[in-house]
Amino acid sequence: MPHPLDRGSGTVLALALGLVILIGAVVITMLGQAATMASRAAAAADLAALAAADAARGITAGEPCAVAAEVARRHEARILSCAEGPGNTVQVRTRVDAGAAFGAATGLARAGPPPPAPATAPR
Repeated sequence: MPHPLDRGSGTVLALALGLVILIGAVVITMLGQAATMASRAAAAADLAALAAADAARGITAGEPCAVAAEVARRHEARILSCAEGPGNTVQVRTRVDAGAAFGAATGLARAGPPPPAPATAPR
Protein backbone atom coordinates (compact mmCIF):
# COMPACT_ATOMS: atom_id res chain seq x y z
CA MET A 1 0.00 0.00 0.00
CA PRO A 2 1.49 3.37 -0.99
CA HIS A 3 2.26 5.90 1.63
CA PRO A 4 -0.29 8.78 1.74
CA LEU A 5 2.44 11.39 1.22
CA ASP A 6 3.45 9.72 -2.08
CA ARG A 7 0.14 10.56 -3.74
CA GLY A 8 0.66 12.90 -6.72
CA SER A 9 4.43 12.41 -6.88
CA GLY A 10 4.08 10.90 -10.37
CA THR A 11 2.33 14.06 -11.54
CA VAL A 12 5.16 16.23 -10.21
CA LEU A 13 7.75 14.04 -11.93
CA ALA A 14 5.83 14.14 -15.22
CA LEU A 15 5.56 17.94 -15.03
CA ALA A 16 9.29 18.23 -14.30
CA LEU A 17 10.14 15.97 -17.24
CA GLY A 18 7.86 18.00 -19.50
CA LEU A 19 9.58 21.20 -18.38
CA VAL A 20 13.03 19.74 -19.11
CA ILE A 21 11.90 18.69 -22.59
CA LEU A 22 10.41 22.14 -23.24
CA ILE A 23 13.60 23.91 -22.14
CA GLY A 24 15.66 21.57 -24.33
CA ALA A 25 13.47 22.34 -27.35
CA VAL A 26 13.82 26.09 -26.78
CA VAL A 27 17.62 25.82 -26.48
CA ILE A 28 17.87 23.73 -29.66
CA THR A 29 15.66 26.23 -31.52
CA MET A 30 17.79 29.16 -30.37
CA LEU A 31 21.01 27.40 -31.40
CA GLY A 32 19.49 26.64 -34.79
CA GLN A 33 18.53 30.29 -35.19
CA ALA A 34 22.08 31.39 -34.30
CA ALA A 35 23.55 28.96 -36.85
CA THR A 36 21.16 30.19 -39.54
CA MET A 37 22.04 33.83 -38.83
CA ALA A 38 25.77 33.06 -38.98
CA SER A 39 25.28 31.29 -42.30
CA ARG A 40 23.30 34.23 -43.71
CA ALA A 41 25.98 36.71 -42.61
CA ALA A 42 28.74 34.58 -44.15
CA ALA A 43 26.85 34.16 -47.42
CA ALA A 44 26.17 37.91 -47.64
CA ALA A 45 29.88 38.61 -47.04
CA ASP A 46 30.93 36.08 -49.69
CA LEU A 47 28.57 37.45 -52.32
CA ALA A 48 29.38 41.08 -51.52
CA ALA A 49 33.13 40.42 -51.69
CA LEU A 50 32.81 38.61 -55.02
CA ALA A 51 30.73 41.42 -56.52
CA ALA A 52 33.15 44.04 -55.19
CA ALA A 53 36.15 42.16 -56.60
CA ASP A 54 34.49 42.04 -60.01
CA ALA A 55 33.96 45.81 -59.82
CA ALA A 56 37.59 46.33 -58.72
CA ARG A 57 38.78 44.37 -61.77
CA GLY A 58 36.48 46.34 -64.09
CA ILE A 59 34.39 43.31 -65.01
CA THR A 60 31.26 45.09 -63.74
CA ALA A 61 30.48 48.78 -63.35
CA GLY A 62 30.59 50.63 -60.06
CA GLU A 63 32.80 51.46 -57.13
CA PRO A 64 33.72 48.18 -55.35
CA CYS A 65 32.53 49.05 -51.84
CA ALA A 66 29.30 50.61 -53.13
CA VAL A 67 28.62 47.44 -55.11
CA ALA A 68 29.36 45.35 -52.01
CA ALA A 69 26.95 47.44 -49.92
CA GLU A 70 24.17 46.97 -52.48
CA VAL A 71 24.69 43.21 -52.65
CA ALA A 72 24.72 42.96 -48.85
CA ARG A 73 21.53 45.04 -48.63
CA ARG A 74 19.78 42.67 -51.05
CA HIS A 75 20.65 39.84 -48.66
CA GLU A 76 19.31 41.71 -45.62
CA ALA A 77 22.78 42.47 -44.29
CA ARG A 78 24.82 45.62 -43.93
CA ILE A 79 28.47 46.33 -44.50
CA LEU A 80 30.56 46.90 -41.38
CA SER A 81 33.77 47.35 -43.34
CA CYS A 82 34.99 47.18 -46.91
CA ALA A 83 38.64 47.48 -47.89
CA GLU A 84 40.34 47.18 -51.23
CA GLY A 85 43.65 45.36 -51.08
CA PRO A 86 46.53 44.61 -53.40
CA GLY A 87 45.90 42.83 -56.68
CA ASN A 88 42.24 43.91 -56.99
CA THR A 89 41.24 42.03 -53.83
CA VAL A 90 38.43 43.24 -51.60
CA GLN A 91 37.70 42.27 -47.99
CA VAL A 92 34.15 42.72 -46.70
CA ARG A 93 32.67 42.32 -43.20
CA THR A 94 28.87 42.09 -42.95
CA ARG A 95 26.31 42.07 -40.14
CA VAL A 96 22.85 40.51 -40.03
CA ASP A 97 20.54 41.77 -37.26
CA ALA A 98 17.06 40.47 -38.09
CA GLY A 99 15.52 38.25 -35.43
CA ALA A 100 18.64 37.09 -33.66
CA ALA A 101 18.00 36.02 -30.06
CA PHE A 102 21.74 36.10 -29.36
CA GLY A 103 22.35 39.44 -31.08
CA ALA A 104 23.78 40.09 -34.50
CA ALA A 105 25.79 37.69 -36.64
CA THR A 106 28.82 38.80 -38.66
CA GLY A 107 30.54 37.43 -41.71
CA LEU A 108 33.95 38.10 -43.23
CA ALA A 109 35.08 37.33 -46.77
CA ARG A 110 37.89 38.29 -49.13
CA ALA A 111 37.74 37.88 -52.90
CA GLY A 112 39.91 38.73 -55.86
CA PRO A 113 41.12 37.49 -59.20
CA PRO A 114 42.29 33.90 -59.54
CA PRO A 115 45.99 33.30 -59.03
CA PRO A 116 48.14 33.28 -62.16
CA ALA A 117 48.60 29.93 -63.85
CA PRO A 118 51.96 28.31 -63.10
CA ALA A 119 54.50 28.62 -65.86
CA THR A 120 55.34 25.41 -67.63
CA ALA A 121 58.93 24.48 -68.33
CA PRO A 122 59.96 24.46 -72.01
CA ARG A 123 60.54 21.02 -73.49
